[in-house]
Amino acid sequence: MNMQTTSRQTAAEAALIDAFNQHVGDLPGNGAVISARDRLVDDLKTNGLPTRRVEAWHYTDLKTLLRALPAMQPAGLVAAPAPLVETASVIVMQDGHADGKASVEGVVVGTFDAMLREGTAAPGLSVIDGDDTIGKINGSFVRDGYVLEFPEGVEIEQPIEIQALHGAGQIHTRFPVSFGAASKATVIERHVATTDGQAFVSSVSDISLEDGADVTWIVLQEQGSSDTHLGQVRIRVGADAKLRLFVINAGGKLVRQELRVDVAGEGADLQLRGVNLLGGDTHTDVTLVLGHNVPNTTSTEIFRNVVFDRARGVFQGMIKVALDAQKTDARMACNTLLMSDDAEFAAKPELEIFADDVQCGHGATVADIDDNHLYYLMARGIPRSKARAMLVNAFVAEIVEELDDEALVEALETVISGWLERHA
Repeated sequence: MNMQTTSRQTAAEAALIDAFNQHVGDLPGNGAVISARDRLVDDLKTNGLPTRRVEAWHYTDLKTLLRALPAMQPAGLVAAPAPLVETASVIVMQDGHADGKASVEGVVVGTFDAMLREGTAAPGLSVIDGDDTIGKINGSFVRDGYVLEFPEGVEIEQPIEIQALHGAGQIHTRFPVSFGAASKATVIERHVATTDGQAFVSSVSDISLEDGADVTWIVLQEQGSSDTHLGQVRIRVGADAKLRLFVINAGGKLVRQELRVDVAGEGADLQLRGVNLLGGDTHTDVTLVLGHNVPNTTSTEIFRNVVFDRARGVFQGMIKVALDAQKTDARMACNTLLMSDDAEFAAKPELEIFADDVQCGHGATVADIDDNHLYYLMARGIPRSKARAMLVNAFVAEIVEELDDEALVEALETVISGWLERHA
């Protein structure tokens, strides 16, 4: 299907369509996959990128903010950073391409490229709803990713780190991951820019927890200062399963991170924690849609945001409690420190409750450093700038310290402290 651009399209929209027309023959996939891609790109051409008139994108006018795209570039080798935790099992993606020989003991590891070529990926190249622009873009262009299957009952003691590394250009990845019943593991999904060149990145992680699974999943986004990162995590949590989901945004020029969670089994428990570190003139949007769809489930969501300079942040959090989801206990909080008069942060927590026997709540705060706390430290001889840095670091480190793994806590605190030292 050859789709021509129109004069009504923005430069970025035209570049997306042109990139598809030029590279569709190189994208992996059988007839079913090609048909799925064609439908997604046709939707993008017809409807364009979302504007603030679309409620789900009200605070992130992508049509305006995404002004241009870098050219697609061939894959090249990039330097891999050391793993966050020394003992972690690391599997690396280089410029959007997985290693077909990658392995992790106790885990079945495959590539999304193989699924595309076999056609088994075609049903997954679908959108969640009409506003799922990330799903449309990723499904149109995705070339590869890792497919992980954790067998029933397996317990992986050391963390598994997926390193999604890239230089400049366009990179589109996907990570379908299934955790079998009563399995246990920690996975770090780490996105890292290794050059200063501009990149346009989309990534979708499709995660399923079967009954009784116990999982920690960490998303660490460290894109470059000129990069666009469109990330989406789709999650289904089964009965009596426990998920600790940590999301840390510490990079990127334009970032949209979507979390779509379906709490689908009785006794399921979700603990979601997020840290957003924003500086310069960046724009970061975290959008959560959490569905409690069965009785007797719990969740807590806490986000901490630090905003410097002229940066702008957004948190949209929607908790939906279905009619049959009695005894749901769901609570959400979003706390923000504005470190500059020019910094902005918009928080929009929402509850949509159809059951009548539930405990649900949400709240949001926006403030500067507490003067009393600052005075307390300065009165003990600590310079003002260092005192402010200490208080900011404590504000966000409290979230990370909830992890059970001491080595992982130390590694993430190092990432956060390093970012704050560069921006404070």
